[in-house]
Amino acid sequence: MLQCPKGFGVRQMLTLITGMVECLCFAGIVFGWASLVFILKTQGYFGSHCVNSTEIDGSQVLDCSGQDEQLSGVFTAASVMNNFLTLLTGFIFDRFGSFVVRLLGICLYISGTLMLAFSTPALSLLLFPALPLIAVSGRIFLITNIQVANLFGDHRSTIITVLSGSYHSSAVVFLIIKLLYESGIPIKASFLFMAACSIFHVLRTFFLLPRTLIPYPLPQNYTYGFSCGKSSKPEESVNDGTQKTTDQMETAEEEPAKPEKTFRECILSRFFFFCLIWFSVIELRIYLFIGTLNPALHLLTDEDSSLVSQFINAFAFTQLCAVLCSPWNGFIMDRLKRKYRDAGMKGQEAELNSTVVSLFLASFLALLFSISAAIPVLLLQYFTFAMQVLTRAFLQGTLAAFVSVAFPPCHFGKVYGLIVTLASAVSLLQYACFVVVESLLDGDPLYVNIAMAVLVLFSLIHPVSVFLHCRKLASQQTQQVSLEKIQQ
Repeated sequence: MLQCPKGFGVRQMLTLITGMVECLCFAGIVFGWASLVFILKTQGYFGSHCVNSTEIDGSQVLDCSGQDEQLSGVFTAASVMNNFLTLLTGFIFDRFGSFVVRLLGICLYISGTLMLAFSTPALSLLLFPALPLIAVSGRIFLITNIQVANLFGDHRSTIITVLSGSYHSSAVVFLIIKLLYESGIPIKASFLFMAACSIFHVLRTFFLLPRTLIPYPLPQNYTYGFSCGKSSKPEESVNDGTQKTTDQMETAEEEPAKPEKTFRECILSRFFFFCLIWFSVIELRIYLFIGTLNPALHLLTDEDSSLVSQFINAFAFTQLCAVLCSPWNGFIMDRLKRKYRDAGMKGQEAELNSTVVSLFLASFLALLFSISAAIPVLLLQYFTFAMQVLTRAFLQGTLAAFVSVAFPPCHFGKVYGLIVTLASAVSLLQYACFVVVESLLDGDPLYVNIAMAVLVLFSLIHPVSVFLHCRKLASQQTQQVSLEKIQQ
């Protein structure tokens, strides 16, 4: 392991920059599904589900609702497995550290990209394991990169949101593959190249990430990754002293030591329950929109394929903006945290208060996004795309930041994983909603979109709950100060 403290700043930046590249180019590519499904439909994947049907006027038309249903099932499987297996990866991450879980993620990523590369319309069923494998590996890359924020002390929330934004912006990768496909480059070549890029993940795993976990706060002279000389205590402090961030120093000075909550106490808490509701309903709204975007655009454009392609490209380009929007979320939290500290709040209390605004903004943006998606006006979809990006940027970054603040660091992977896993059960409803739209509503998602807008209102419970909890803590602190003055 490295024992070169003087080079630590350079290593920090290399870890952060390569982490952003990893999240931006590989981790969340499954969210660019709308671009990939355009290629798959063009090539005839699940084309056998298209049947001739007779209109009322006697004309013959090709009904491909069965094809849309199969492709929607592929995305549903990917999104559900992306969430469902996060609990397992979270346990592995907390128990064995970065090295083991990343090697697992790399294997899943290679398997998924190779399956996509060698899939054909005759082997359409390969899509069902391929997309989930890519989705799960992407979540692993995100989780192992979130810990990089521990290297940056008081800017921790900003780094978490930057990495989360990069994760969501990676949806643009499928757009690039779509544009290359339209230029004559087959998708097989694109996915073989993606599989070959696994060497990048391997190099980061061995040289720019610790084998275990990055602690918070960092010990003094903490080192990790590639070594210039062997250390007797890898990835630990050189001496017994510790160098804490401003938040941790204030917390240590002002708060008496408290026993950490057990994992069971964490998952039985009010914070966990309301956070689960908040995350589940907003993510269901996002996944349903992405999974049904292609057929919805066909309905709004009267089956104009060129216009559909134009809007899908616009949607994919807006996803790239997530990496620009997410840092503002982290900046808000870090700025509020410093403000509350200056007002006399203790470290953890200030951090918890700083998440309230971001939690509320995520719910508010999700509501605007849901209302916009429910209005069947084609040009309005540009605004819907923008709201969807902002919602995702605030949702994922705030979730990671809140879990890292509200629960003990030793349970981060498990708590984060359990929330995302349980949310996957709710995500299964997206397929049921798609079937209802196709079977009962003649392909018109208006009523389902209205129902989703109402459902998103329930996500406001969580920010209100955290706000009331913070108010209660402030009130107790005021009463304690008053009592101490009386006793004096």
